[in-house]
Amino acid sequence: MSRLIAVMGESGSGKTTGMRTLDPSTTFYIDVDGKGLSWKGWREQYHGAQGKNGPMPNYFKTRDINMIRACVEKVATDPKYAAVKTIVIDTLNTAMVDKEVKGMRDKGYDKWIDLASYVWDLIESAGNMRDDLTVIITFHAETVRDDMGYAFTHIKTNGRKLEKLVLESLFTTVLLAKINDKGENVFCSKAANATCKAPMGALADEVPNDMQAVLTALADY
Repeated sequence: MSRLIAVMGESGSGKTTGMRTLDPSTTFYIDVDGKGLSWKGWREQYHGAQGKNGPMPNYFKTRDINMIRACVEKVATDPKYAAVKTIVIDTLNTAMVDKEVKGMRDKGYDKWIDLASYVWDLIESAGNMRDDLTVIITFHAETVRDDMGYAFTHIKTNGRKLEKLVLESLFTTVLLAKINDKGENVFCSKAANATCKAPMGALADEVPNDMQAVLTALADY
């Protein structure tokens, strides 16, 4: 089974920036947002289809959930991609919105069941790939408040069907990207009012915005 990691956070919190430390030679990046990556020099690190003698592609841009799943399966099973140890899907909410918008003319509850099924199946499939593979999926975060003013932050989803499924349950590690009181981009693995989590003893409650360091810390868990 592959390792699944979720990273949730508001726009500008450092979800994508945290991926800058990953090794491009062993990473495949699926850019769902389609806006490119957020650090200088990324175009030299991540590239799509190359010429006959060019390097293997390690970057793919799509908002289609089925194509995302097919891409993950291709990288995980094709011997040509055996060197790839990390797949990044950034940001899955864009694929949810894309699926919702394209189905706006569809009436009834079935379209929400379909959306939930596509998302659930993608994540479940990603977690059943080869053992040496880590799949990192980024999400937007949502903070909700009840009538008493209690606030709680979790992965943002589209439709109540996905809310009931609780996507966090499919991940052993869920990190919250945020800017701390010192103005630093960090990942939180534990917070009183959020669904972030990590294997016991693997990570401090707050760690630097460095995904490679996270993967190194999780290697023994």
